[in-house]
Amino acid sequence: MKAVMIRPNVYWAGVNDRTSELFEGLWSIRDSGVSINSYVILDEKKVLIDCSCEICTEPYVQMIESLVPLKEIDYVVLNHLEPDHTGALMYLRQANPDITYIGTKKAAEIIANFYEIRDHFQIVGDGEELRLGEFTLKFAAIPFVHWPETMATYLVEEKILFPCDAFGGYGALPGTVFDDECSQVEKFEQDTLRYYSNIVAGFSANTKKAIEKLSGYPIEVVAPSHGLVWRKRPERIVELYKKWVQYAESGREKAVTLVYATMYGNTASFAEMTQQAIAAKGLPVEMFNVQTTDIGEILASVWKNQGIVVCAPTYEGSLFPEMVNFLNMMKIKKVFCRTSAYFGSFGWGSMAKKQFEAYAGELKWSVVDNYQFYGKPKTTDFDRLPAFAEKFAAEIRAAA
Repeated sequence: MKAVMIRPNVYWAGVNDRTSELFEGLWSIRDSGVSINSYVILDEKKVLIDCSCEICTEPYVQMIESLVPLKEIDYVVLNHLEPDHTGALMYLRQANPDITYIGTKKAAEIIANFYEIRDHFQIVGDGEELRLGEFTLKFAAIPFVHWPETMATYLVEEKILFPCDAFGGYGALPGTVFDDECSQVEKFEQDTLRYYSNIVAGFSANTKKAIEKLSGYPIEVVAPSHGLVWRKRPERIVELYKKWVQYAESGREKAVTLVYATMYGNTASFAEMTQQAIAAKGLPVEMFNVQTTDIGEILASVWKNQGIVVCAPTYEGSLFPEMVNFLNMMKIKKVFCRTSAYFGSFGWGSMAKKQFEAYAGELKWSVVDNYQFYGKPKTTDFDRLPAFAEKFAAEIRAAA
C-alpha cells in the first residue's frame, strides 16, 4: 500500500503483516493478518507517531521516505515500546542519529533496555504539549493499556487521537485504511473483539480509566496502531471498547461458550448432547474443541458470554492437559464471575472434579454442575441434562 492522507500534512504510513502466523508469539493471525500502523505529521518539525516491526522495516522505510527523507525527521513519538511498534527503530537511528524520541519516563527505561538507546530521549508528562509549528501534540498517560509506559498522543488542531494499541484490532487492511471505505467493517469488528480479548482484556480496569480520561478530548478521528482508522464513526470503536471493558464486571451476553477435549469420543458425545440441551432452553451455545481451535478465538467467545461449560476427560488421574492450559489462560486474562459447569469421562480414578472446583473458586465462577461419568456416557448420564440445562439457563439469565 501507499501512504494515505488522513488530513492535510497528516498521513497513515503503515504496513500489513501477512507473514507472521502468531501475534506476540501466541495468538494466531494466520488467516487475518494484522496491520502495523504508523503516522507521519509534516510541519516545521517532522514527526513519526509510533513505528513498525523489524520484519516489515524495508517496506515501512520506503513508505516513510515517500513522504519525507529519514534525515529530516525530528521526532519519533513512542506511545508504546512493544517490538511490533519499535522493531524498525535501530534502522531509523542509524539513518538519522539526531532523531529525538518522545515518551513517558517508563518508556525511557524500556527503550534503554530493549534497544540500548539512552540519549536523544525526551520525557513527556501527562497533559504536556509539544508545538510542531502549525500543529500541537498533547500527550495523555494511559498506563497498562497494555504496558506500563503506554500513552496516547492527540493532534489538537485536527482532533485526531493516536492511542496506539487502545482501540486497535487484528486484520490486515483491505486496500483502504478508513472505516467508511471498508466493505468488511463487521469482520474487522469481530477481529477487534478477538484482539481485545487476547491483548487488552486482562487490563480492562486500566482501559476503563483510559477511556474515561480520553472522553474529555473532542475526537474526530481515532487512528490506532492496529486495524482501521475510524474517521466517519470514531465513536463506534470507542463504544465497542466500552462494551468489552464492561464485560469484565457485568452485562455479558446471555449466551454460552462450551469448550471440550476428547480422547476416544466419550466426552465429545456428552458435549454434543450438552450443547443441544442448553440450546433447547433458548440460549446460544458456541462450541470449541480446545485441541484444534486457536485459544485466541475461544477467548473472544468466553470474554463476551456469561456461561462457560467445560467438558474434558481425565488424563492419568488429572484434568486433560489442554483443558488445564485453557483454564490457566482464563486466570491470566481475568475471566471472572461466570456461570459454569464441568462434565467429563474418567477411567480408574480422577482428580479432575476437584481441579475444576479449584479453578472455579479462583475465578469466582458459580458452578451449576460438576459431574463425571465412568467410561462411555450411559442413558442415566444423559438423563440429567434437561434439568441441568434448565437451571443453568436460569442462572445465566439472572446474572448481572
